Amino acid sequence: MTTNSLSGSSNRLSQLSSSLKQLFPRLWDLFVNTVLQVRIWDKAYPGLMHVLIFGGVAIQVLGTIVNLTQMQLFIPLLELPFPRGTGYLIFELVMDFAGLAILIGVGMALFRRLVLRPKTLESSWDDYYALTMLALIPLVGFTVEGTRFVSISPAWAAWSPVGNLVANLMRAAGMTPDSAANLHRYLVFTHVLLGLAAVASIPFTKLRHLIYTPLNIFFKPGRDSNTLEKIDDIEEAEILGVGKISEFTPNQLLSFDACVHCGRCEEVCPVAFSGMPFSPRTFIQSMRQAMLTTLVNPNGNGQQDDELLGSVIPEETPWYCTTCGACLDRCPAFVNPIDEIVDLRRYQVLTTGKMPKSVGDVLRNMERQGNPWGMPPEERISWAEGLEVRELMPGDETDVLLFLGCAYAYDERNKKVARAMVRLLKEAQVEFGVLGLDEMCCGETSRRLGHEYLFQMMVEQNLELFASVKFNRIVTACPHCFNTLKNEYPQFGSHYKVQHLTEFLAESPIQDSAFSPNGNDLNGRLTFHDSCYLGRYNQVYKEPRQLLNNAKVEPIEMSKKGENSFCCGGGGGQMWMETDPNTRINHRRLNDAIETGADVVATACPYCLLMFDDAIRSKGLGDQIQVMDIAEVMVNQLGGDRE
Repeated sequence: MTTNSLSGSSNRLSQLSSSLKQLFPRLWDLFVNTVLQVRIWDKAYPGLMHVLIFGGVAIQVLGTIVNLTQMQLFIPLLELPFPRGTGYLIFELVMDFAGLAILIGVGMALFRRLVLRPKTLESSWDDYYALTMLALIPLVGFTVEGTRFVSISPAWAAWSPVGNLVANLMRAAGMTPDSAANLHRYLVFTHVLLGLAAVASIPFTKLRHLIYTPLNIFFKPGRDSNTLEKIDDIEEAEILGVGKISEFTPNQLLSFDACVHCGRCEEVCPVAFSGMPFSPRTFIQSMRQAMLTTLVNPNGNGQQDDELLGSVIPEETPWYCTTCGACLDRCPAFVNPIDEIVDLRRYQVLTTGKMPKSVGDVLRNMERQGNPWGMPPEERISWAEGLEVRELMPGDETDVLLFLGCAYAYDERNKKVARAMVRLLKEAQVEFGVLGLDEMCCGETSRRLGHEYLFQMMVEQNLELFASVKFNRIVTACPHCFNTLKNEYPQFGSHYKVQHLTEFLAESPIQDSAFSPNGNDLNGRLTFHDSCYLGRYNQVYKEPRQLLNNAKVEPIEMSKKGENSFCCGGGGGQMWMETDPNTRINHRRLNDAIETGADVVATACPYCLLMFDDAIRSKGLGDQIQVMDIAEVMVNQLGGDRE
C-alpha cells in the first residue's frame, strides 16, 4: 500500500470520527428535547398535556406498525413476530391506554384554549383541525375495537378496558354480533382514511411540527446560542447580512417552519412585555409567511423575493430586540430569532446604510474614537489615577490580564466600580495588570448592532495586542466583554482562558475575616439582579451570590431570578437607543426590585448598573432605592470608601 493511500485512509477515518462525534450529541439532543420534551415541562399543565398527546400518538403509531406487519402486505422478511399470550394482552392494554392518553391530552388542550385562554396563546383554524383529528382517530379506533368485541366476544376483552366499555354500551343499545361485524369493516376503512388524511395534512397545518421540530433540533447550528455566526472572508463576501428571504440559510428557513406559534417566546420577551411593537413569535411567523409566499408562488402575483424590511416587516423592527436570550431558552423547537434579527441589522448597516440615527452615531464613535461613548482614547486610563495599577508593556508578564472594557473606562458612574475592582484584586493579593491606553473595545456593541466588519477589525487588533504580553487568564467584570472574549473570539483563533470577575474572585476568595459590618451593613436590604449575558448566556449564577454571602450579605431574591431573570433593557445595543418612556424595560425591572422591599439592588454588569440608575432617576426614587455593583458592595463590607 502506498503512502498516499495510507494518508487518504487516515483522513477518511478522521472525518468519520469527527462526524460520529457530532452525531451522538445531536441524537441525544433529539431524544431529550423531542421524546422527553424537557423544555415543555417548565409549566406543569401544558407539559402534561403535550406528553399525553405525544406519548399516546407515538405508542399508537408504533402499535399500528406492528399490526400492519401481521397483514399480507409485506414480504416475509419485514414481518415482525407478533406478541402472543400474555404479551398480546399487554400490547392491547398499552394501546388502549395510549388512545385514552390522547383523548385526555386533547381535552386538556381544548380546555386551555377555550377556557383558560393564556394571553400569549393564539388560536387559528389549524389548531382546532389538529385537535379534531387527534381526537377522531382514537375515538373511531375505540369504536372499531368495540364492534370487534361485540362480534367475537373474546375472553380477554377486559385487557382492552376502553374498547370493552364501548362494546358493552353497544350491546346495551341493542347491537347484535352480525350488525357489529358489518359495521366493523366500514369503521376500519374510516379509521384508515382518517389516519391517511392526518398524515397528508401535515405539511399544510400545525401538525407539521411533528416533522419540522425534530429536524430543527437535530440540525440546529453546532455553535452555542450565546455566539453569533461569523461572516467568513468578509472582505470578499458578496452578501453582508440578509435583505431577502432567499438569503437566509437553509437551517434558518427550516426554523421558520419549526415554529408552532405557541407564544412561549412572547411570554418571556421583555420587549413584548413592556408594550413595544415587537414579538419574537410574530417576527418569526412573518419570516415564515414571506418564505411560503416566495417559494410557493415566486412567479405569480405574490411576493417576488422583495426586500424584507419595509415590505414584510417595518424597518425599525430589528432594532427593538435586546438579544437577552430568554426566547432561546424557552422555545421547545429551538428557534433562534436573534440570529435573524442580527442578520437584518447587518444588512441595514453594511448594505443599505438605513439605521436609526442613534445607531449610526454610536458606530461612528467606535470607528473614530474606538469606543461607543465617543470619548478620546487618551482618557481610557483616567479611572486608575492614584491607584498604582500596573500598565503592561509589550513583553511583560502577569498572572491576570484585567480587561476593563469601555464602560468602566469612560462612564463616570462605572469608573467608581473599576476602582472598587482594583481594591478587591489587591485585597485578594492577585498579580494583575491592564493594557492601559493600548486597550481597545472588544467590539461587542458593533457586532450586536450589525457592524460585523468593524467588529472583526477590533478582534484582529485585540488579538495582536494580547499576543504582545504574557498572562495566564483574562478577567473582565463586563458580561458583554466576557461573553465576546470567551465565546466569540475563538472564531478568530483566540485560545485564552477568560473569566468574569465574580468567577475569578470566587476561586481566589478574600479572607472572610476581612468582611465585617461597618455601619453600612447591607444584610437583608439588598437584592441581586442576574444580567442576561452573565447568567442566561454563560450560566454564572452561583458565584455572584457566593461572593455576597462571603461578604456577609444575604440577598433577597426577586421573583424573576436566575435563568428566569428579566432583562434590564440595555443589551443588543439598546444602551444607545432612544426608547418611549412608556415602554422602558428598565422601569419594569426596577419594579421587580422594589417589590422585594430591598433598598439596594446589586448587579455585576455595567450596562445593568446604568439602566437601573436611569430608571431610579427617571422615577425620582433616589431616596428609596440605589444600585450598586457587586464589587462596590464587597468594598463596602470591607469598610472601604465607595466614592
